[in-house]
Amino acid sequence: MKKKLSITTLCISLYLTGCQSPEPEITSPSPETTPSPQVSIEIPQKPLTLPPNNPEQIASTQVQTYLTTLANQGFSQQNQGIWIQSNDTLLANHQGTIPLPAASITKVATSLVALETFNPNHQFITLIGTTGKIENGVLNGDLVIQGGEDSFFVWEEAIAIGNLLNKIGIQRVTGNLIITGKFYMNFESNPQTAGNFLKQGINSQIWSGEALSQYQTLPPGTPKPQVIIDGVIEVYPTPPENLKLLIRHYSFPLAELVKKMNQYSNNLMADMLAEAVGGYQVVATKAAEFIGVPKEEIQLINGSGLGEENRISPRAATGMFLAIDKYLQQYNMSVADVFVIVGKDKGILDERKQLPNFAVVKSGTLDYVSALGGALPTKEKGVVWFTILNKGASVNQLRNQQEILLRDMLNKWGTVESSPPELTANPERKAKKSRSEIIENGK
Repeated sequence: MKKKLSITTLCISLYLTGCQSPEPEITSPSPETTPSPQVSIEIPQKPLTLPPNNPEQIASTQVQTYLTTLANQGFSQQNQGIWIQSNDTLLANHQGTIPLPAASITKVATSLVALETFNPNHQFITLIGTTGKIENGVLNGDLVIQGGEDSFFVWEEAIAIGNLLNKIGIQRVTGNLIITGKFYMNFESNPQTAGNFLKQGINSQIWSGEALSQYQTLPPGTPKPQVIIDGVIEVYPTPPENLKLLIRHYSFPLAELVKKMNQYSNNLMADMLAEAVGGYQVVATKAAEFIGVPKEEIQLINGSGLGEENRISPRAATGMFLAIDKYLQQYNMSVADVFVIVGKDKGILDERKQLPNFAVVKSGTLDYVSALGGALPTKEKGVVWFTILNKGASVNQLRNQQEILLRDMLNKWGTVESSPPELTANPERKAKKSRSEIIENGK
């Protein structure tokens, strides 16, 4: 009988397992909410392994050329970091264990810890209730919103809830709109601001141009809600005792939230998800534990990556991509379900036309930082996992050299004609949406 381990323990075999340093192909000296229970699964025949804790400084010909080019362009090599591997073979490493400014590669850590803390199908729940009675289309009392940390509660969600309130028989609320719990709307975490958005969203008579634009993306024939609230927005620390529940709203499943966050590199969503797991310190600590690196290799000040103080080593960043991929396999998913597939997914990477199609990546950008990591499918090596962290005066130059390096790697190892199965998103996930339901008997 096979021994069972928690998915956290299994996610990655620690670097400190004593695996031998691989022989590089070419060696040359380098220049300078309530968590779900843990899932238990059986140990596979060959657990995931990563290169050893103190890898030799190695660089392939392509990486050596890349580093030399950056040096010739005036970029200090102490500000650049690279880690490239295929399976458990280290292909290239320059300052791979040094934590460097990671920008939005930080969101990879947030993604990993959120997925591990909950699960890809976890949905955040927002509850809507009342403290009064409904008579002749009028709610004589307050409308109460209990936030559940839904980071993608936007106009469409408010419209759906407004239509359900109309269906229940509410066109007017004589009392206030009470906000309790962690209620976010349109990426605003301030409860007063979020509450004002909701008050507008459930009443089409006062829609802004932005709300109307979002309504026009909904299926033809979607009703326009009309719920007029006579009172003001009030924030309560806890729900009123005489609350009767009316509606339960389920967020998009977590995997879809993470995908949206990464597609558009949404900083506010990232910080909300980090808060949901206990804060950025928890993200940093747990991410390091999950992949088995010293905690010094993941240093964070938030869950989004804003600020050069967010520092991650290239090795740790690559390990996090691998950990996410390994974790998602039990759900018939992969990193392609939570990060951008180049050439297939719309998002913040649309402007980077030279990135190789079918690569699954996350980018990061600050004023003097450009970061790129993920999975590159090749003919000869299969999936090559990589992280490139750059700092310098010209982000555009750094991006250009990243793209040249990836193309050089493909010239050596072969370009694929289509997404390989292991980097193909699960088509069943397209049907995963948010939804709202009327609560029978207020329970």
